Amino acid sequence: MEKILIVDDSSLQAANLRSILEDEYEVSVVQTARDGFEQANSGAFSLILLDVVMPEMDGFTLLKKLQDDVITQSVPVILITSLSDIKSEQRGLMLGAVDYISKPFHPLIVKARVNTHIKLYSYRKQIEHQSMTDQLTGIANRRRHDLYSSRRWNEAIRLKVPFSVCMFDIDHFKKFNDTFGHPAGDKVIASVARTLSSHLQRSTDFLARYGGEEFVAFLMGESPREAFEQVKKIRQAVEALHIPHDSSVSEWVTVSVGGVSVVPRTENAYSSYLKIADNMLYDAKKSGRNRVVWSDGEKSSFGKRRIRDASAGIMKKYLYLQGFCQHTHYASLQPVLYEKEEGDVYRKVRMACDGSCSLCGRMEICDYLDDAPDEIGPEEEWKLKEERMTGTDTF
Repeated sequence: MEKILIVDDSSLQAANLRSILEDEYEVSVVQTARDGFEQANSGAFSLILLDVVMPEMDGFTLLKKLQDDVITQSVPVILITSLSDIKSEQRGLMLGAVDYISKPFHPLIVKARVNTHIKLYSYRKQIEHQSMTDQLTGIANRRRHDLYSSRRWNEAIRLKVPFSVCMFDIDHFKKFNDTFGHPAGDKVIASVARTLSSHLQRSTDFLARYGGEEFVAFLMGESPREAFEQVKKIRQAVEALHIPHDSSVSEWVTVSVGGVSVVPRTENAYSSYLKIADNMLYDAKKSGRNRVVWSDGEKSSFGKRRIRDASAGIMKKYLYLQGFCQHTHYASLQPVLYEKEEGDVYRKVRMACDGSCSLCGRMEICDYLDDAPDEIGPEEEWKLKEERMTGTDTF
């Protein structure tokens, strides 16, 4: 049943409207504009009936707030008013109202206009849903991710809660397609999507197909360790599907995962942390695939953070550095990643830099290879040799 919100300071008029509509719709009533805004944000309403003349905040002001809010801006609003002048009607329509109902109103007119706008809204939502849904998997597509991520990111900033971004990639998928064919590959993508989706069921979880065999997800409210453990279970669940792979690369279809957790602030950009997650995914694939690599998102000078994927038997150690451009202004960098294997052997891997000078705005070098020794003892001091790279930017 479709939901309608009535915002009217007159209890008599609100009761009259409710009696006209409650046989066909689920009707909620509030009597102040402030309560109306809060209620509109908390419920999935298909239509709002809004009285224009109210104390403290009038209907025009509330209408503007609803139109400016990401959550409520698509919900149609019908203004209910005794104002009969053209300027008032024009003002309401210019602010985004879809229709007017004048007092005193006739029940048949109210029903007819409400029915029309709810049908139009349902049709528009259906079209929007189709345009933001991946047809192969039934989950959100990249377009919906791009629209939804900024909303959730801003919500995490407002609530000051952890926000985790992770990227999944099906391992050796091209080899699978070459061996078993593209129809089989499509089935694998759909199966992996179902598995990921079944583990991301909270209202604050989000999953989308990012492109090809890649998926992106974000989780709100979980600590870095909690998010890491949750995603590790997902990786294990994909492997447990026991979908046969080409035996030359793997026994079963698996996924590699890269992620990052952060409590975002207003100066942070979601795109920066999506890039960190992508770089963690790169490291997971370079480390042998079928594993999770995670960063806690903090960028402090020479701070260290360890997160372990026990099933893969690898300890990850992150070393954060300060980077400088020619103006020697601090620029934050993504972590240098070392992979610790048995015998305390450290393999050299790339350092992905992502920062800009606060004065000139120039970007740091994208790829920088350190010359750390192949073997160092666990108690030895880590030393990195600074090198100067060719190109516009310097390190």
